[in-house]
Amino acid sequence: MRVIIAGGGIGGLAAALALHEAGIEVEVFEAAAEIRPLGVGINVLPHAMRELTELGLQDRVAGAGIVTRELAYANRFGQMIWSEPRGRHAGYTWPQVSIHRGRLHLVLLEAARERLGDARIHLGARLEGFAQDDLGVTARFAGGATARGDVLVAADGIHSVARALLYPNEGPPKWNGAILWRATSIAEPFLTGATMAVAGNRDEKFVVYPIADLPDGRKLTNWIAERRVDPNQEWKREDWNRPGRVEDFQEAFRDWRFDWLDVPALIRSAQSVFEFPMVDRDPLPRWTHGRVTLLGDAAHPLYPIGSNGSSQGILDARTLALKLATIADPVAALEAYEAIRRPATAALLEATRGDGPDIVLDIAEARAPDGFADIEAIMPQAERAEIAAHYKRLAGFEPTTLNARPSLAPPRRAA
Repeated sequence: MRVIIAGGGIGGLAAALALHEAGIEVEVFEAAAEIRPLGVGINVLPHAMRELTELGLQDRVAGAGIVTRELAYANRFGQMIWSEPRGRHAGYTWPQVSIHRGRLHLVLLEAARERLGDARIHLGARLEGFAQDDLGVTARFAGGATARGDVLVAADGIHSVARALLYPNEGPPKWNGAILWRATSIAEPFLTGATMAVAGNRDEKFVVYPIADLPDGRKLTNWIAERRVDPNQEWKREDWNRPGRVEDFQEAFRDWRFDWLDVPALIRSAQSVFEFPMVDRDPLPRWTHGRVTLLGDAAHPLYPIGSNGSSQGILDARTLALKLATIADPVAALEAYEAIRRPATAALLEATRGDGPDIVLDIAEARAPDGFADIEAIMPQAERAEIAAHYKRLAGFEPTTLNARPSLAPPRRAA
């Protein structure tokens, strides 16, 4: 069995590591000529940390980020609506980790180079097309390079070439009218010192969490300012690395000074700002076409609500490796992978379009637009707890279920 992976991002590298662990030959082709630590912060949720732990990477990932203690929701006045422990503090066997996206990417790349060898990771190799027959699939890359394997896994992101070839009439990603400005700042700890906080409402939201400890006791802190604008406006192609301007959004948050966080000061201290329209794509009727399948954002790009995008790609990777390791027919294995992951991610996509767990912000805003004296009087504890629990069930990280679920680690097989 030989697997070709187009895309060396988080999902693609996780797939390569999982396949290698299962004894399956794998080769990775990444479009970028150089892999650099780009982006800002992300969260690796416990269900994804379980998979990285079983790949022997927990200490590396946790050591490169912050082990999250708490998730907190507040209104635009900083009044707390809901908070809950996270990761091991919530009874999971595995932690939740807040980390710079680029640092996670480099951890996975380093592990892939150690285990697969540099010769199996190709940079500057953008997928251009593929052809398949009864015996295998041939991938074609920019510059004329080709690779032959039993399976082609397209993990080439929201602008996936493979997806566009399979669905040429799909068009661009769908924008929901929200713009995210993402940045990092050096700041003093807030709340527990390892809290992920979400404040505001659907139209104006601020997300903040630390992603690294600094020697002086301060934290490298990731934050996201989100605003809805006229959806008839035209915005450039989404790109995590497109510079943004503080002037475009800081006025909306000028009064957001809470007793636990000074939002304007955090914005002013930004190291750099990136702008990103909030987009996703409709669920596909199929990911798998013979010996070719999609993975991660190529298959199911999600709104960044609930911190689940990269985590779902890691779950894809481990499920794919399990099916390819335990089902002899590669086509049947890809179909079995899709049968598990496509319905799960389609349900999650629908939930994120409805604001996922962030809906507690909208309910509080609707019921108490000028703030509240007692959150229990406007939104009882049971209602808030069920919103949080419902999302965990949908996303596959309800604590008791996740802790008890059999491992996705496949038995090793001969290459």
